[in-house]
Amino acid sequence: MYARRRRAYFFLMGGCLALFVSAWAFVRLWSIPAAVAMCVVAMVIPPVAAMVANRRGPEDRWFDEPPPPPPPAPRPRPGRAEPTGDPESDAWWDELDGKKRPR
Repeated sequence: MYARRRRAYFFLMGGCLALFVSAWAFVRLWSIPAAVAMCVVAMVIPPVAAMVANRRGPEDRWFDEPPPPPPPAPRPRPGRAEPTGDPESDAWWDELDGKKRPR
């Protein structure tokens, strides 16, 4: 999410710079009020760009929020403490679990 906010910030600030430069390099030659209007619009963009860049995303954690709780511990498989009745299956599961069953 950080890259998207950074891209939006640079896009807005690039537009602001383009407005300022074009207002006083080209537009002022045709219309001074239009150049001033462009500068007024460009003046509003930096605070908006700062708000966009500092906006918190849905997965971002703010500085004063507690960390998320740890994931719950995996639950034991139900019914694996007692044999199933199938000796071949029980031996296979015990081998996978690393247990030696008394025979």
